[in-house]
Amino acid sequence: MIETGLQQEINYIMSQARNKRLEFVTVEHLLIALFNIDEVVSFLRNKRVDIKELYTELEEYIDSNTPLISKDSEVDIMPTVGFQRVLQRSVYQAQSAQKNTVYAMNVLVSIFAEKESYAAYLLKLNNISRLEVMEAISTYLPEIDVEPPVIKFSPKKSKKNALESYAVNLCEKAKAGEIDPLLGREEEVLRAIQVLSRRRKNNPLFVGQAGVGKTAIAQGIAKHIVDRKVPEISHRTTWLRSDFHWILVC
Repeated sequence: MIETGLQQEINYIMSQARNKRLEFVTVEHLLIALFNIDEVVSFLRNKRVDIKELYTELEEYIDSNTPLISKDSEVDIMPTVGFQRVLQRSVYQAQSAQKNTVYAMNVLVSIFAEKESYAAYLLKLNNISRLEVMEAISTYLPEIDVEPPVIKFSPKKSKKNALESYAVNLCEKAKAGEIDPLLGREEEVLRAIQVLSRRRKNNPLFVGQAGVGKTAIAQGIAKHIVDRKVPEISHRTTWLRSDFHWILVC
């Protein structure tokens, strides 16, 4: 899950962009959101970065390059693919470090992968490298994030079935509040649910490069099932994510 303060800042910049009637919320918006997070501010100040000047340059770029939604249009603001990729990579990075929470520094690292973005360009222009941010993460992020496992000994070990061993129950994760709100993919989720509800030809396939939001759509479907926002026939559906790479390894 995304750290509470970071989530609030992301919500705020999206609200501001919506008030300005911007058509998209971008990677540059994400970088601006990080300027209100203490660990990012401390890191940038240690690098002697003028945060106010950086903020002004980002604002000017956004105002000059982001199209506006007409006043009579009912279209809502959309996150760009780059925006979604940054957040998705941040989640993967936290998971690979065995962390349960995505922090602002994770997002800052992920911005560097958007090499065509103005945000990544400005960071490099201010002599900030991805490696330096990675090295700083151990300093600025909380040390304790995951409780150490408790080992219990029992006379008999219950065997897991294949689904428990090689799949994740996304509906259970949704019930536990471990799935973040889906941004900008509602149409795809509803279309997938419609296909899944058919009697025939009911196998949707999500195709796309890594980081474009395929997993997020699957999680969004699980959230809809738990919230009963699906046809009645699907209310008792269990939605699983199979980890095929582990199956291949085993």
